[in-house]
Amino acid sequence: MSFIGKFHPLLVHFPIALVLAAAAAELGVIATLRPAWRTVAVTNIRAAAALGVVTAITGWLFASSQGVDPTMSLEWHRWLGMAGAAGAIGAALLSWRLPASSRRAAVGYRVTLFVTALLVAITGHLGGTLVWGAGFLRP
Repeated sequence: MSFIGKFHPLLVHFPIALVLAAAAAELGVIATLRPAWRTVAVTNIRAAAALGVVTAITGWLFASSQGVDPTMSLEWHRWLGMAGAAGAIGAALLSWRLPASSRRAAVGYRVTLFVTALLVAITGHLGGTLVWGAGFLRP
């Protein structure tokens, strides 16, 4: 199974980009009230949810393989990654109700989407720190 886990570094960037693009597009909906931005947001979060599940599975397999040190940072990365994947699934499921939903349902979708974007950004930062070290961006 560790072979499948080695695909995690390859796969992880796409769902991160999709979640962040969905959040940015939803901000476009808020700022402009144009429904085209909602289509972009919903399409991105649905794709991110599907790919996020695959990425989370490969991440857990990779973290369980030999040669990976079980540090506290890795545990945070693992569980925040699971929360991000779950959030993407939640936002994707909530997006199905948007066309005929109330304002309250739209707020629930937005909160879930934006919290998920925050979780994904933090998880990505932790993953980068695991790979490159904490001082990577320092001159």
